[in-house]
Amino acid sequence: MRTSSGPEVPPEGLRERKRRETLQRITDAGICLFIEKGYEATTLDAIAAAAGISRRTFFYYFKSKDEILLSLQSGVGDMIVDALREVPRDKRPLEAIRDAVVKVCALIPADDMIAIDRLMRSSEAVQARKQASYVQQEKALFAALRERWPDPQREAGLRLVAMLAIGAMRLASDAFNREGGRRPMVELLHEAFDALEAEIRPSPE
Repeated sequence: MRTSSGPEVPPEGLRERKRRETLQRITDAGICLFIEKGYEATTLDAIAAAAGISRRTFFYYFKSKDEILLSLQSGVGDMIVDALREVPRDKRPLEAIRDAVVKVCALIPADDMIAIDRLMRSSEAVQARKQASYVQQEKALFAALRERWPDPQREAGLRLVAMLAIGAMRLASDAFNREGGRRPMVELLHEAFDALEAEIRPSPE
């Protein structure tokens, strides 16, 4: 239906859904081409063509092809924060993060993890930005922890928990990719968090 004031504005939900679908289509097209042709050999024009969009539309969603890979990492981080909010409230902070991380990583196929890691390692620029993104993940975890434990007196401790949790995740990820996925990521995460908790647990008198 149209009015004298102009064309009908689509509902916000519809616009957002179409935006997510286009974003996913670009991401899927980019990853497929990266795997098929190699990261450096894949052009923005090729990604846009495979996604059925214009080059101009591509830049509406991503500033560069690097951001396609980095968006996968940030997407996993968002999933972990969402999962953290669903962890039972009787869990301690580090336990809560551990449960959230394990839950999310269990959903990601091992072959996908290995393929994405190889792609990221193929570009020095992506590698550098990947390291920087860990800081953003740490901040997101810290913010989620403060939502659950808002006591200002706990802020320093919660920030430290977020930092240590990111370290445990990186340790598990490095081991997973170094071993070529021989052991499940979930097993390596438990191993890393067990080692962390063993070091910070008070020594018996």
